[in-house]
Amino acid sequence: MNRLPLVSICIPTYNGAFYIQEAINSAIAQTYTNLEIIVSDDGSTDSTLELIEPYRKKTKLPIIILHHQPSDISANWNHCIKHAKGEYIITMDGDLQNDPQDIPKMLEYAVSGEYDVVTGIRQKRKDSLVKKIPSKIANFMVRRVTKLDIKDNGCALKVFTRDIAKDLNLYGEMHRFITLLAHLEGAQIKQVPVQHHARN
Repeated sequence: MNRLPLVSICIPTYNGAFYIQEAINSAIAQTYTNLEIIVSDDGSTDSTLELIEPYRKKTKLPIIILHHQPSDISANWNHCIKHAKGEYIITMDGDLQNDPQDIPKMLEYAVSGEYDVVTGIRQKRKDSLVKKIPSKIANFMVRRVTKLDIKDNGCALKVFTRDIAKDLNLYGEMHRFITLLAHLEGAQIKQVPVQHHARN
């Protein structure tokens, strides 16, 4: 049996002690054995790091902990991606609103070679109207201005080929338009419905 390609799962976190161990466990359970987990901590002031380090040593799971000075979300994503070694790079939130159970079907599309980016469309989104309304407006504006028919630019759960991910240079609010940036790099994009959970 051929060795499966290395997958990097990038999980930025900030004060995510309530979620982080379950997020890591769930991601590993749904993914290839030949993988690495990269957790980039954005200056947490809770017990996030205190939970991850002994957990990593005890389980011997492939977890890389990056320390990042407090900054914008895009810079934290960028920090994760730049350190990733995988042939395929997965981005997901660390608060379990994304569901790692969606990873296998997304990887299948990426590994097929037909697509450079596989991005989620959150179904029955559990966010408040304060988040959903600006998101809908942004999605509409991107479609209107660029003619790129992306239904959900804000979904963090994505699978990239290494080359496309490494060409992204994220800062400011650019994390909201990662799919558009990949499109401008010539990426072939697949959208798939994914689950979305309320943040506890």
